[in-house]
Amino acid sequence: MNCPVGLAERLNRDCDCVVTDVPALQQRLIGRSAVETHPNLFAEVPVFVAKQHVRDTQRTISSVETVSRLPGFREQVLARAPAIAKNPPRHRGVFFGYDFHIAADGPKLIEINTNAGGALLNIEAQGTSQACCPQVSDSPGDEPSRESRGQAIQRMFAEEWRLARGEKPLQTIAIVDDEPDRQYLYPEFLLFKALLASHGIRTLIADARDLTIESGRLTHDGQAIDLVYNRCTDFYFEHAAHASLAEAYERDLAVITPHPFAHALYSNKENLVLLSDAAALRAIHVPEPEIEVLTRTIPRTLRVEGSEPAWWEDRKRWFFKPSAGFGSRGTYRGDKITRRVFGEIMRGGYIAQQLTPPSERNHSKGGAFKLDVRNYAYDGITQLMAARLYQGQTTNFRTAGGGFAPVYQLG
Repeated sequence: MNCPVGLAERLNRDCDCVVTDVPALQQRLIGRSAVETHPNLFAEVPVFVAKQHVRDTQRTISSVETVSRLPGFREQVLARAPAIAKNPPRHRGVFFGYDFHIAADGPKLIEINTNAGGALLNIEAQGTSQACCPQVSDSPGDEPSRESRGQAIQRMFAEEWRLARGEKPLQTIAIVDDEPDRQYLYPEFLLFKALLASHGIRTLIADARDLTIESGRLTHDGQAIDLVYNRCTDFYFEHAAHASLAEAYERDLAVITPHPFAHALYSNKENLVLLSDAAALRAIHVPEPEIEVLTRTIPRTLRVEGSEPAWWEDRKRWFFKPSAGFGSRGTYRGDKITRRVFGEIMRGGYIAQQLTPPSERNHSKGGAFKLDVRNYAYDGITQLMAARLYQGQTTNFRTAGGGFAPVYQLG
């Protein structure tokens, strides 16, 4: 075990510093009511990751990007996608989230998200973190500033617009979700609105149900929308409330990012079945270096099909996830599952991922927290790393002392 890896493990186990004034941070970003409404959004303690593992996460992301461009891969994963997701738009999609567990032999990619929330909250929180242990007092020193990261986000939206519309001016962005003011991460929508408006872009927050098509434009209260920052989790716009988004996307009446094609190509969990299978990757002519990276860092994933008794006997080795799910909804550790729930899983629509337990972060106030590390990425390049601390089977914002945590890179 090299020194930075061992140091990161030791600090995650033993460092008991409190480096974030969570109540002050919540009040600054969210308001006075945050202690009641968002008590577990931010953790007090940082997470330590060796730079070797940081490089490994980026290598995995780069390998996924390489494979995603291959005709054979696209043919297979898009064959099961709905019609709205089959044709690639010119723009890429903002805020991919690559979620990793840091295992004893390095990072393991658990899933890929194409509308990952929390990036701007973590950036805004960056200035409130103070280095704690002497061993890491210089560790954040080479990190980009909060201001430069905010500028990079603005440039990302500008690049999406340029790819889709060339040099035409970008005037109006709508941040869209279902009942956005009732979403847990609504405070982040307000931060996005302020950031984009500070760069001269008219920005509004809109409920998807209030969008309409008028005179060949996507509109909200009569205001034409150029670009939609899409936070809806109906990834293919199948619900009636998203009919205007579906029409705008299919007719290219507005630039919608992230979009259905990105979800089909990257985030459908069945894609992990192919990405973790060396023989299947060779069959679509993936280069050997990429196969080595992907099969080493993505836990083996299978479709749940076949004999129920055989799966039940072997269940403790697997983590079960709905193919079309998001977040942690409907996910189960095999060693915790009941026979009734297992029967529902066997009816179809699930994948099984080889169980890769998360690493832990200890703190005297809350005991042992499980953690995952999220790389927020655009065009295959990591923009920001953040951790999430939790207790229980899956990530959540219900654990006292848990929530988003800054990542310190060591080595």
